[in-house]
Amino acid sequence: MAKIIAVVNQKGGVGKTTSTVNLAASVAYKGQKVLLMDIDPQGNASSGLGINKRELETSSYDVIVNSLPIEKAMIKTKFENLWVLPSNMNLAGAELELVDMQRRESKIKNAVAPIKSDFDYIFLDCPPSLGLITLNALCAADTVLVPIQCEYYALEGLSQLMSTIRQVKRLYNPHIDMEGVLLTMYDGRLNLTQQVVGELKRFFPKKVYATAIPRNVKLSEAPSYGLPIYYYDKSSKGAMAYDALADEFLKQNGKEVS
Repeated sequence: MAKIIAVVNQKGGVGKTTSTVNLAASVAYKGQKVLLMDIDPQGNASSGLGINKRELETSSYDVIVNSLPIEKAMIKTKFENLWVLPSNMNLAGAELELVDMQRRESKIKNAVAPIKSDFDYIFLDCPPSLGLITLNALCAADTVLVPIQCEYYALEGLSQLMSTIRQVKRLYNPHIDMEGVLLTMYDGRLNLTQQVVGELKRFFPKKVYATAIPRNVKLSEAPSYGLPIYYYDKSSKGAMAYDALADEFLKQNGKEVS
């Protein structure tokens, strides 16, 4: 039965999609069967996996809003053990359409139920907001992974996100837990970085990954080629960081890492 991980941060530009794509691809490369659900209207995770968003006949919009069976919209990527439910701008209006629907917070949970046993992990790349689509993801998820840029403002939005997660836990999903906090765009030479890391470790004891993702040009280049970093340049610092993160992630989830 798949573990569902929502990758969430309502602040844009923190490496959320980069982390979802590269962690999912690295975990899949290590032998786990993985589905990446792109539920961000920007569809960057889809294009980062080589999907042409303009040619899509079905997408996450049809699954969430029109209850299309998920297996009719998901695509096997050219990467080992990795499937994607792609997204495009159709999803941008979904928040408004969901407002008047019954059990609107459970659309994603109901959509993934029939295919949970087909995968080891399902990653949800959420929009950079705390709207209805993100609420859906939190209601469906077993755990939440939060990528955080090492800067002061990153801490400000965190309390709002944690408040939302606590509310979801109380009202809809009592089993939701924290998967981990991932430091992105990391530069250990900066005093501010060390201060942010210290605050996060105080706020989330034992939940901050030992692996941090550095700033890396290759990580920025890879999506324009439609490739996860491991397939674009596996000797780059970015690829080595996500490889180490995948090992740490799998170890924490009780999987043997070769």
